[in-house]
Amino acid sequence: MSLASHQETITQLRDEINRHNYLYYVLDAPEIPDGEYDRLLRELQSLEAQHPELITIDSPTQRVGAAPIAAFGTVRHRLPMLSLDNAFDDAEVVAFDRRVCERLAVEAVEYVAEPKLDGLAISIRYERGQLVQAATRGDGESGEDVTHNVRTIPTVPLRLMGSGWPELLEVRGEVYMPTAGFEAFNHRARASDEKEFVNPRNAAAGSLRQLDPRITATRPLALFCYGVGEVLAGTLPDNHFAILEQLKQWGFCINPEIRRVSGVAGLIEYFAMIGEKRAALAYEIDGVVYKVNSLSQRETLGFVSRAPRWAVAHKFPAQEAVTTVLNIVVQVGRTGAITPVARLEPVFVGGVTVSNATLHNADEVQRKDVRVGDTVIVRRAGDVIPEVVSVVLSKRPGDTLPFDLVKKYPACPVCGSAVIKPEGEAVARCSGGLYCAAQRKEAIKHFASRRAVDIDGLGDKLIEQLVDSDIIHDPADLYHLTQEQLAKLERMAEKSAANIIAALEQSKTTTLARFLFGLGIREVGEATAQALANGFGNLPAIMAADETRLQQTPDVGPIVAAHIHAFFQQPHNLEVINKLLAAGLHWSDVEVTETVLPLSGQTVVLTGTMATLSRDQAKERLQALGAKVAGSVSKKTSFVVAGAEAGSKLTKAEALGVEVMDEAGLLALLQRHE
Repeated sequence: MSLASHQETITQLRDEINRHNYLYYVLDAPEIPDGEYDRLLRELQSLEAQHPELITIDSPTQRVGAAPIAAFGTVRHRLPMLSLDNAFDDAEVVAFDRRVCERLAVEAVEYVAEPKLDGLAISIRYERGQLVQAATRGDGESGEDVTHNVRTIPTVPLRLMGSGWPELLEVRGEVYMPTAGFEAFNHRARASDEKEFVNPRNAAAGSLRQLDPRITATRPLALFCYGVGEVLAGTLPDNHFAILEQLKQWGFCINPEIRRVSGVAGLIEYFAMIGEKRAALAYEIDGVVYKVNSLSQRETLGFVSRAPRWAVAHKFPAQEAVTTVLNIVVQVGRTGAITPVARLEPVFVGGVTVSNATLHNADEVQRKDVRVGDTVIVRRAGDVIPEVVSVVLSKRPGDTLPFDLVKKYPACPVCGSAVIKPEGEAVARCSGGLYCAAQRKEAIKHFASRRAVDIDGLGDKLIEQLVDSDIIHDPADLYHLTQEQLAKLERMAEKSAANIIAALEQSKTTTLARFLFGLGIREVGEATAQALANGFGNLPAIMAADETRLQQTPDVGPIVAAHIHAFFQQPHNLEVINKLLAAGLHWSDVEVTETVLPLSGQTVVLTGTMATLSRDQAKERLQALGAKVAGSVSKKTSFVVAGAEAGSKLTKAEALGVEVMDEAGLLALLQRHE
């Protein structure tokens, strides 16, 4: 038989095997028994062994895994893999739907609802229909290159089926380990006296991050796709549900529980339905995800910081367990916040062993009256952060004493500075500022983080060493480090030291928004930092602005404005900023487009109760449009918004002849200008 004939036979076998894979994994409608499938695969393996020059990377035989790799590379996502906001009850889902409808100015929206798998988010890139790269979500901006491992997953097509796919297609989904596969794996591990996985999510993550892809190939991993990222030289349907259907035709597994639903009633009904089916599903889920179906509506809704406005994750109630409080200690955060933490008798909650749980703040400890020795209910809030829910008073020992954070810690346990709890605030804070080593460490970690100035390789442990060794005291000191200083530190070498010096030099070129975020001003996240940069254009203008001017920036209300203004009034903060600028940090000024917000110059007073908006929500939205929201009515008041049971403010407005608007009028005004 000629080489061309062998090539033709091999191609036919590959096509037939790929078709049977599609029937088995995607359509769940196999046409042949497993024995016949194995025979076809062995025939292909035999022919490829005879003619290795005909082997291609997308052949079904190549799923067994290649040789081990030394380490994972880093892949920067062309389009960020965003996280989702969470909803924990029906009321928060109702609020999500209301925000969506108000922004779109419609009565109801069509959503796509799908189970939220408890696995590992993945991005897979196809060029001209062939798999070329796969990466984990990582921090959303960049992840680990796990291409070799993803190739071993049977439900991942190595080459797209059909035709009409874009020149470049990035498919996103969740790699998971089915429950049956997880239990079988742990059964084998126990029999071999090997380490078991704690839960299917850890099993999926651990399996996908093996340096030897041949090990990954033995793990029962699967993939459900839930969307797309970058798409070039091609078109996709104009709605999410149709895109998923198209991906299915190209060979991807789409969760069979995905549904189109209308309005908030459809969302809540779907959540209840999935909750009832949860125990019977072949995989673990921790909630459901709702997404606006229309892509044009998504574009209108946009994003808030790192989360889309058009999607939300509705989480199942957190899992709870009972344990004992062994001690209550405190941690000092970046802004000096003193956070009480309960040390617990270790307990298994939601798939992990929990030995610490947050008590949030001094007021929360007193409200719940948590004491050392108490039996408490612990919950993993959102399946992530362990917290103490309540005390089981019937089991309280007779010798317990109330925990008073301020009395127990009048001084910071790290630096000895006074602990201050301002009147009206729940959080107690160390007054030491950057004098406090704990605050210095956290401030420097924050400044160096990927979303701030991004000093690659400068990890938390190294920063702690540098602060503990009294080498650095603030972020600006980083730029005076020498390679010799770094190389002398524990677990450092000349090459690592040289890499960090290079990363420090590279980080000097940044943006105004990143620099502002990196300064760690209270309440100034990425979105607010970007809004300040866009609104002022340069750092001196922001530093010179008073609170009234700062409040003209979107997302900046009175409290945030006060924090920003106070930050730039502190001499030690100005000293650090000047040192950073002197060290060479620089960026291009942002071009400011002079725009007048629709309600600029108007003063509004809110009174009474509204059915669709809270007072704070109404205030924030009015301020975002440029209005000043005042607490009392005067002749200078532009208009009063009066809800149900409005009192003396309404009476005064009527007496002064100030315009009065009801809730419907306010909503119409907001929709007209937002």
